[in-house]
Amino acid sequence: MRKILLAPLCALVTVGVAACSPSGPDQANPELAPRGTTMTKVKPTRQDLTTKLSIAGKVEMNPTFGLVAPVAGQVRYFDVPAPNGTPTKPIRVATVWKDQTPNYVEAPAGSTFSGRLVDDKATVTAGMPIASAKHVGYALVGDIDGQQAYKISGALTDVTAQIKNGPGPFPCTVLGTIAALPQGTIPEKPPVTQDNKDGEKKDQPQQQPQQQQQQQPSSSTGLRIVCSAPPDVQMINGATASIEVTTGKAAQALVVPVEAVAGQQGKGKVDVIQPDGSRRTTDVVLGLTDGKVVEVKSGLTGDEELAVPGPNLPEGQQQGGGQQQKPTGP
Repeated sequence: MRKILLAPLCALVTVGVAACSPSGPDQANPELAPRGTTMTKVKPTRQDLTTKLSIAGKVEMNPTFGLVAPVAGQVRYFDVPAPNGTPTKPIRVATVWKDQTPNYVEAPAGSTFSGRLVDDKATVTAGMPIASAKHVGYALVGDIDGQQAYKISGALTDVTAQIKNGPGPFPCTVLGTIAALPQGTIPEKPPVTQDNKDGEKKDQPQQQPQQQQQQQPSSSTGLRIVCSAPPDVQMINGATASIEVTTGKAAQALVVPVEAVAGQQGKGKVDVIQPDGSRRTTDVVLGLTDGKVVEVKSGLTGDEELAVPGPNLPEGQQQGGGQQQKPTGP
């Protein structure tokens, strides 16, 4: 009788143990691989690389943009009369004097002068906004932040735009500077008398009869890009758009996946796999990146095998003492 009762009990214990035990050998979790484990290998390749930055924008009427000093020097302003219509020729608004040589600043055709941004006779630096102008008609305006500004400041010659659910893509001509602008000023013109008429400077434009239209100075603006579309592109005020700026191009650049590189801002490190399978950390100089691959300007010949993921740098070796960061797209 005792043997009969124990038999079912043993069977239950056996079943319970089997249910709680793994059916096979322990499986290693790939996500818990030891730090520094080489998951795969890659070799540098060569390809044409283009980096672009996309900015959200919209169509605006009569947007303001800035005119910059072409050289460092002293700025002298012209008295610009209020226009009777849309100017069809450039308007000279200021002169920057350097080494007794005048360097003229002009508002382009199709725009009007709308304010002085610094004091007359002020010393200015090259590239500094000194006057504001207003584009007459439609243009695309996109707000940008400081990080984007440094990426596109020298890359404003290749810009395209796409209006959402509308025309595009089409080339967009950048107007003025992307720099933030202070509020403009338009000084009151002194009454014309025989004395000050005779003392007028020769390089000043002739005073026009006082216009009935009152010029309104420009308001301050933030960092932004203003560009005009070709004349045949239909624009609707307030329509949303995307502005794409090509920030860099490299032909047949030596590139590696971003996952193979540790570091950023021009300097990085990669792990080169040696013939015996060991890893040798090597310094490299980085260039353009599209978020998938990054250009290696120097430090590699192109024949190496690199470990992916890249090296894990000690905290003291990381740039700025922060966390290791991979290069990212613009």
